[in-house]
Amino acid sequence: MNIAIIGYGKMGKAIEKIAKIRNHKISLCCDETPSPFLLKNSDVAIEFSQPDSAFNNVKNCIENNVPIVCGTTGWGKKFELIKKICTEKNGSFLYSSNFSIGMNIFFEINKKLSKLLSNYSESYEVEIEEIHHKEKIDRPSGTAISLAEDIINKKMKKTWILDAKETKDQILILSKRFENVAGTHVVKYKSQIEEIKIQHEAHNREGFAIGAVIAAEWIQNKKGFFSMKEVLGI
Repeated sequence: MNIAIIGYGKMGKAIEKIAKIRNHKISLCCDETPSPFLLKNSDVAIEFSQPDSAFNNVKNCIENNVPIVCGTTGWGKKFELIKKICTEKNGSFLYSSNFSIGMNIFFEINKKLSKLLSNYSESYEVEIEEIHHKEKIDRPSGTAISLAEDIINKKMKKTWILDAKETKDQILILSKRFENVAGTHVVKYKSQIEEIKIQHEAHNREGFAIGAVIAAEWIQNKKGFFSMKEVLGI
């Protein structure tokens, strides 16, 4: 499989390494939106760029009939538009706020826990803590937002807020940045009598890279908008 890597930073280099280990060829590595000519020899693109360029990168691939896997976060306001374009162009687009296989299982655990506690939501305050490297631009992380929205969808809370004092109707997201941190997410349910906590900690970028390459393998010959949930069958 020939893979175009759009966004050749630390994640792009990790993806390149894993792709080659899995016997794929790298047809293109770039930081700018590639021209149709540069994409023509690619079977799939993997996009880890910046929030302000992700939309154009994804749109460009869809319009040039190149399946694309995207892990860039911080541009969620344009998701509905890109889904519309994907449908109109009969494209192939797979998005995840986090490609770690362990994290996607963690998402399901988070949903299950929030569902189990939904009848007791008045007794618990919900807090999410996310820790990442200082180079990460968006805040809170897309993964933390996904965790919060999954809890909201289970009717535990109404909304989420960032780095503020939570109320009974809000989920507090604490966003922290340190040197050389791959990513940690903690979900806490606190009451006057107990605390329930689940946590996922990434040790390096390799887990994200493996998941992204597996997603690129999976999306071949498929049309539509997908997530890691379909890739992993969960």
